[in-house]
Amino acid sequence: MSTVFDPGAEAARATGAILDDTLHGSSRGIVVDSPPGAGKSTLVVRAALELAAAGHPLMVIAQTNAQVDDLVVRLAEKDPELPVGRLHSSDSDPYDKVLDGLANVTKSAKAADLAGLDVVISTAAKWAHVKNVEPWGHAIVDEAYQMRSDALLAVAGLFERALFVGDPGQLDPFSIVGADQWAGLSYDPSASAVSTLLAHNPELPQHRLPVSWRLPASAAPLVSDAFYPYTPFRSGTDHGDRKLSFGVASDGSGPDRVLDEAAESGWGLLELPARHTPRTDPEAVRAVALVVRRLLDRGGVATSERADEPVPVTADRVAVGTAHRDQAAAVRAALAELGVTGVAVDTANRLQGREFDVTVVLHPLSGRPDATAFHLETGRLCVLASRHRHACVVVCREGVADLLDEHPSTEPVQLGVTVKFPDGWEANHAVLAHLAEHRVRWRP
Repeated sequence: MSTVFDPGAEAARATGAILDDTLHGSSRGIVVDSPPGAGKSTLVVRAALELAAAGHPLMVIAQTNAQVDDLVVRLAEKDPELPVGRLHSSDSDPYDKVLDGLANVTKSAKAADLAGLDVVISTAAKWAHVKNVEPWGHAIVDEAYQMRSDALLAVAGLFERALFVGDPGQLDPFSIVGADQWAGLSYDPSASAVSTLLAHNPELPQHRLPVSWRLPASAAPLVSDAFYPYTPFRSGTDHGDRKLSFGVASDGSGPDRVLDEAAESGWGLLELPARHTPRTDPEAVRAVALVVRRLLDRGGVATSERADEPVPVTADRVAVGTAHRDQAAAVRAALAELGVTGVAVDTANRLQGREFDVTVVLHPLSGRPDATAFHLETGRLCVLASRHRHACVVVCREGVADLLDEHPSTEPVQLGVTVKFPDGWEANHAVLAHLAEHRVRWRP
């Protein structure tokens, strides 16, 4: 007799173990791996509240100002009485002005002004400049896999114990300089904070969140198998719990047919004829814009566990993902020509951590004559394929599978470097094989 998987119970069990380790454990560090949409921020906020309630003042480290401001707002929503410090830079516009309306939040560019507050939050870059303060007993590091190890080293003296929370499948930390000279060394500054931490402290407790509350049952198996083979996860919902439908019937065009396929199955591949193109392929860009235009014109509505009644899929619940900024700019221009506003259009790096009802993705390898390391980056495809709650439509030129076979990975093998599995080549093949079952061929 098989045991029925209860996502709520499994998530609660995992969260309980993490909080118990955080509050009562003796290890200097705890690592939590989280799949897309598993509630990383919710865990960070809850851990911060419980540490503060137990009389343990703490510092929280995030990677961007937007992440910091979001955590401050979430903490204020959960406990409006909790004294929170927002440590910011000396720039002219250092934080989101919504923080000015929160009575429990104190803002300052100097850590000394925030001493004694229950929780102080800032970016890793700002924390690195904090000197001559009494170390905090506890720290929480959010998006720890996107933090470089040199950034961790710069702040390690500010706390005694830390909870590291992050998503191992997302994009690697960004570096503007080459780091080959450090490859394989235990102190590689370009490696993620977590990988370096575990290389030096393999005995640290490691937990994982087992449920994605964002990805639907149609998407979780593919994303889990393709990008998280060693830390599998399940969807928090089942088939039939969510539904995407349209008020206007299909006109028979490629964009409409792929939208119908995506509404039915959760995935759609709009495949254009094979051709080598410029990066801002005009036909592919226009196809992306047309899919979005038709999605909005047809009055898409989403049914889910979040609401009793169907909810309209408005422009702010739709995103377009690309690999390059010039592609995003071209899509924005094409959408403007079609009268579409309010849709988030950005690169995978900037969409990371965000959530939408429907996403439209311009495949990173569409129309390319080669498959470079940048375009095969596992995290880039993972981010693009894991932002949606209902459906994802991928626009791509035919021939990517052949391109992958013609360009096997040629990256040099470096001793001492942990091999990232799966690599981008393998992940791309896995995703393409699944998308092929939901293909709509279209000649614009």
